[in-house]
Amino acid sequence: MCFPRFAFLALFALIAHFASAQQTATTSTQGVAVLQESLAALAPSTPIADVTLSGSARRIAGSDDESGSVVVKALAGTGARFDLTLPSGSRSELRNTSSAQPAGSWSGPDGISHSISNHNLFTDPGWFPAFTLSSLLSAPNAVITYVGPETRDGQSVIHIAASQQFTQLPAEIAPLMQHLTQTDIFLDPNTNLPVAIAFSTHPDNNALLDIPIELRFSDYRPTGGAQIAFHVQKFINNSLALDLQFSSATLNSGLPPATFSVGAGL
Repeated sequence: MCFPRFAFLALFALIAHFASAQQTATTSTQGVAVLQESLAALAPSTPIADVTLSGSARRIAGSDDESGSVVVKALAGTGARFDLTLPSGSRSELRNTSSAQPAGSWSGPDGISHSISNHNLFTDPGWFPAFTLSSLLSAPNAVITYVGPETRDGQSVIHIAASQQFTQLPAEIAPLMQHLTQTDIFLDPNTNLPVAIAFSTHPDNNALLDIPIELRFSDYRPTGGAQIAFHVQKFINNSLALDLQFSSATLNSGLPPATFSVGAGL
């Protein structure tokens, strides 16, 4: 099948755009320091190995608008899982980052497990900001930049941008791979706590098409020596898709790694 010439041109234009943007990206000591301060604000006194959050959930997808319950679990350096129970049925998503090759799966009300496309596994799912920041700070070849103060959704924030460089990959591919890891963190300038984390997802068959994802965090409460956001909203393409209000948070309960085995329990 002949690939349309305009599609090739669009592909090359996008890669050239990514390459131009990434060539100027360098890690700043200020950006790293600010992320470290935010991580310290999230977990000032207690190392966090795992977290379980449970509460109520509202899901909006087109004309569907339903409410139910949610459980989010995360294990440092291993993965995260998200389980929704709704009138229309259960929905789950699982990420495992314990190996060099991340894996993920999701299931809907029919219970059938589907693999998450590899190009959608380069960013942290973001449900637990302390793990997200820790992952960014420890990422190999990380590029963390201090963008600076700005206003977002009517709130003053400090903007930090993070991505990873792939110097071992061919020059034709590395810029796109770095783009797929792009994550933006927005911090409250008074508390250093994250108020939003933004990244992009992509259609299964098109890594070049960005679909904006934003998680917004509020209602922070001291829990087990850490600051936990009890209210989390997820926006997909600038529209509210999930509104989660947690009622309980449990830290360091000893979650087993098997909880995050892709294909298990979904």
